[in-house]
Order: sequence, then C-alpha cells, then structure tokens
Amino acid sequence: MRITARLASPAFALVLLVAGAAGTAEPATTPTEAGKGVVKTMEKATFGAGCFWGVEAAFRRVKGVTATAVGYMGGTKDNPTYKEVCTDTTGHAEVVEVTYDPAQVSYEDLLKVFWDSHDPTQLNRQGPDIGTQYRSVIFYHSPEQEAAARASLAALEKAKRFRRPIVTQVEPASTFWRAEEYHQQYLEKRGLTNCH
Repeated sequence: MRITARLASPAFALVLLVAGAAGTAEPATTPTEAGKGVVKTMEKATFGAGCFWGVEAAFRRVKGVTATAVGYMGGTKDNPTYKEVCTDTTGHAEVVEVTYDPAQVSYEDLLKVFWDSHDPTQLNRQGPDIGTQYRSVIFYHSPEQEAAARASLAALEKAKRFRRPIVTQVEPASTFWRAEEYHQQYLEKRGLTNCH
C-alpha cells in the first residue's frame, strides 16, 4: 500500500501499526481520500444471508454503500475455494463485505436491508440452497455493531414479525476470504437483480 504525504500522519501510522499487529483481519474503518486532502472514514459491515449473489445485489443498491465484495467468513480453512465451501465442511458462510459511508447510511439501515433480503428463520438454508454456508449471520466489526445487531434482532423478535423463531447468529468478524472473481457482482454482470 502506498501512502501519500497527506495520509502519513502519526495517527494514521498508529492505525497501520495496530492493523498490522492484528494479523490478516482488516479494521472496521478504512481511511480514504475525499477531495482536497480530507480523510474520510469508511466503515465495514459483513453479512451472511444465503447465496451471496443476491445479498450483494441488495446492498449495492443502497445509497452510501461505496463498495461490496463477496467471500467467505467464519470457518476453519484458510483461503477456501467456492468448491471447498460448498462441501459444507469448512464452516464458512457465504458473506458480503459492505464498505459504507456512515455519513450517508447508518449501520442500523444496513441491518434493515439484511433482514429484508432473506428469511432469518431458516436454519442453514435459504430457499432451495441448503448447507451451513447459507446460514443467517451478522459478523460484527466493533462493540457498537454488536450492540446494534443484537438490539435489532431483539426488536424483531419482540415485534413477532416472523411466525417462526429467528435463527440468525451474531458473531465477531474473522478473516474475510474474498471469493473468486467470477462471483463478484455476479448478478449485475448478467443484468439480473436477484437470484430467484
């Protein structure tokens, strides 16, 4: 990564040092240049809600989402392939990593998109897709995200929006393994808006 003179402040150097010490996991916030030398902070959110193609398409339509990537998280195998994840033996979930501008869209708004994009009462499946890789899961990147995710889940349960119990897991984010390039923006590249 090349750092310009504008970004090479002691505070930014500390962020890089801490991120490096944390191993391969990326921080929840990503500094980016936004105009005349102003550093704007983007945040990350990671969701598993079934097949990642349709979930990614849903988040890409949200104003304030600046980037998405599909991949795998929550398993035991390093750098898994799609074929390996589909064996249901790696423990990974298909996920979408969302980079967003919190000045334009809140984490709570992203949670609403998550709940609306799948059926969180289906255990280890979504529709015809069956296996633990299709589980409903929120991977949080900070204590604030964890609190918001748990509050959102509790509010849905209290409102009895779903007839069956919600089985969504709330877990700390681990290493995000980017999926193969042909999976990235899969539906958009084919002129489609959803999987089914």
